[in-house]
Amino acid sequence: MRLNHRAIGPEHPPLVIAEIGINHGGDLGTAQRMVDLAARAGAECIKHQTHFVEDEMTDEAKSIFPPNADRSIWDVMESCALSAEDEIVLKDHAEAQGLIYISTPFSRKAADFLNDIGVPGFKIGSGEADNLPLIRHIARFGKPVIMSTGMQTVDSVARSVAVLRAAEIPFALLECTNLYPSPAEIVSLKGVTELRAAFPDAIVGFSDHSIGPEMALASVALGASILERHFTDTRYREGPDISCSMDPAELRHLIDRAREIHIAARNDKKRSAPEEAVYRFARASVVADADLGAGHVIAETDIWARRPGSGEIPGYRFDEVVGRRLKRAVKRNAQLRWDDLDEDGLETAP
Repeated sequence: MRLNHRAIGPEHPPLVIAEIGINHGGDLGTAQRMVDLAARAGAECIKHQTHFVEDEMTDEAKSIFPPNADRSIWDVMESCALSAEDEIVLKDHAEAQGLIYISTPFSRKAADFLNDIGVPGFKIGSGEADNLPLIRHIARFGKPVIMSTGMQTVDSVARSVAVLRAAEIPFALLECTNLYPSPAEIVSLKGVTELRAAFPDAIVGFSDHSIGPEMALASVALGASILERHFTDTRYREGPDISCSMDPAELRHLIDRAREIHIAARNDKKRSAPEEAVYRFARASVVADADLGAGHVIAETDIWARRPGSGEIPGYRFDEVVGRRLKRAVKRNAQLRWDDLDEDGLETAP
């Protein structure tokens, strides 16, 4: 899967998406400042939310109050939405700094608008993850889709995945919990592995609404290839998503640590080249545990294994020494050599 020049998948460092969303409160200057700070922190991708409220909701939404706001969902989105003209300016501003710009369309009109202005892919939010008509409409554009799966089960996600597969477009599925913020008691890191198992043709990631970077970083070790978190210039700002938003310092931390975890999660279990020097002194060699005379038949209590590992007989071959006869006298703590022992049953040392 690719967004512009950026390849996304298990073999690549996780793509960290800084979601400005509606944190700008409808102010273009604030949104541009957030883009600037995200770019300086090392972000590769900015995500916005595109709201044309009249095409997105019916009047019933004017009496629905989300848990993280004291106004109706209609009022929240109406007050926080950028105009179409402002969003074009924001997209140009982000792309001028080398950032990938994507957005979540919450309506058919928003999807058409984003396609017209040339976004390289679409983000589908959890609330629209089972909106089959909208997903089908977006899929017809033939561009990659990243879909959050909060509030869904594997079975319900499968219906939407069938639409994406039928359109033959690349797609990613993000594990997500839609409570702002999400406590650990309801976050499902296991959801990352369940999505990977259920949809092996999908890129899998994690859209995080918890406080702090820990859950997102843990998801990388489980195979998440995309990390999405809300982003703000400062947490000292009002807004429904600020409580679970990262600031520039945390964004930089998330990017750096995610790359490190991605590397470490793919290293085979073996002794690495830099460890060889440590191994030479850290491992044990078989030594005499007492003064022993020539001709002595070695008992288990006559020998031990002690550092350093510069001796000829490593500690893991301890049992091969027991029962052998000494050809020469040795002092306590002397490192034993294979030629100190008679040749009956002698094995070639590695």
